[in-house]
Amino acid sequence: MTAPRGLWPEVQDTCTSLGLMLSTVLFMALARVVLRRHMHRPVAHIFVLEFLATFQLCCCTHELQVLSEQEPAHPTWPLTLVYFFSLVHGLTLVGTSSNPCGVMMQMMLGDMSPEIGAIRLLAQLTGALGSRYSMGALWSLGLTRYHVSERSFTCRNPIHVDLPKAIIIEATCSFIFHSALLHFQEVRNKLRIHLLAALITFLVYAGGSLTGAIFNPALALSLHFKCFDEAFLQFFIVYWLAPSLGILSMILMFSFFLPWLHNNHTTDKKE
Repeated sequence: MTAPRGLWPEVQDTCTSLGLMLSTVLFMALARVVLRRHMHRPVAHIFVLEFLATFQLCCCTHELQVLSEQEPAHPTWPLTLVYFFSLVHGLTLVGTSSNPCGVMMQMMLGDMSPEIGAIRLLAQLTGALGSRYSMGALWSLGLTRYHVSERSFTCRNPIHVDLPKAIIIEATCSFIFHSALLHFQEVRNKLRIHLLAALITFLVYAGGSLTGAIFNPALALSLHFKCFDEAFLQFFIVYWLAPSLGILSMILMFSFFLPWLHNNHTTDKKE
């Protein structure tokens, strides 16, 4: 009988964290309903919608990090949570990107004007920083043993490889994810959400222990703001520049290089 009692505090902490994450999702969903009913200015609507989406993503990821520090009964438990909440975000955050790289991709492909892109980027950065301070205030309440206010004031460096490898990992993750995002547009929505959630889980599994596999500059800023303060250049290169390079290389490959290669191959056949 002692073993179940010993496990109960862990289960209680896990349930509290999961409850907080699901409450955040529900509260943001309610805020979006109110937004659609009472806000009719297009620019303000776009800003608030992107802000809420980024806020939700960052808050849930903050709490996922707390859960990953616990000792689960099964090692795949954190990955299961990544998959589940990727599905939740995919279902609830339709029409938003919550990622500056996604905005950059749309602007470079001509699917979004620079003005709308700037508004979305500003909303994402605001949501990322707002989520950080909100979670810091929540952790100060000490709802679980892992909720301590000191988490907000310490740098937990997720980079465990040298700088060139970290750049390659984050750029590759960004390249793969946004390539899938671009080419899964024709897939049925229900299947596409599952495919993207599985891909995110795989990328987190493959690169999570090396760089965190974040491939989202706004999310990285929210999660590791203190690290940006202490080692700005390193974190700027790994979490802002590297994902942007991944996006750029992806667009160059699929929009220019591969069509050029196809045209040359067709021309050679005709000759």
